[in-house]
Amino acid sequence: MNELHFISNLLLGIILGYFIGAEREARGKDAGISTHIMVICGSSLFTLLSATDPESKTRIAAQIVSGIGFLGAGLILKDTSSRVRNLTTAASIWFAGAIGMALGFGYYWIAIIASAVSIIVPRIPTHDEVITFYKAILKKVFSSKKDPHRVGHEESLD
Repeated sequence: MNELHFISNLLLGIILGYFIGAEREARGKDAGISTHIMVICGSSLFTLLSATDPESKTRIAAQIVSGIGFLGAGLILKDTSSRVRNLTTAASIWFAGAIGMALGFGYYWIAIIASAVSIIVPRIPTHDEVITFYKAILKKVFSSKKDPHRVGHEESLD
């Protein structure tokens, strides 16, 4: 492992963690920019150190998955209405660890593409949001048929 490799991992980890964390902060979630940067850079560092182990190149890296799972579990909450919250945020922390491992093993493009996925996926509308959207469109379409001010309406406006 050379220092240039570590520095490039660190810089790319900061950039990727910033964008993922910014997406989470924009949605008002607890784990934001700092958390994601630390998880990605820490995972990358552990992976780089793991590669120097003569006994097993993956022994230390394998522990990252369970360690970050523990961190993510601390984010999951159950509110008073028994609704579970922060599952996506916990998953993004776990996914950030995988991105850091990809950096540590030198898979830069995989890390970049995975980061884009982790920014896009939380923005996919839920089933309820899609239903609400289509109901609003249908309401507009059907209510405009009754609008006397609509262009081409045959009734008089007297």
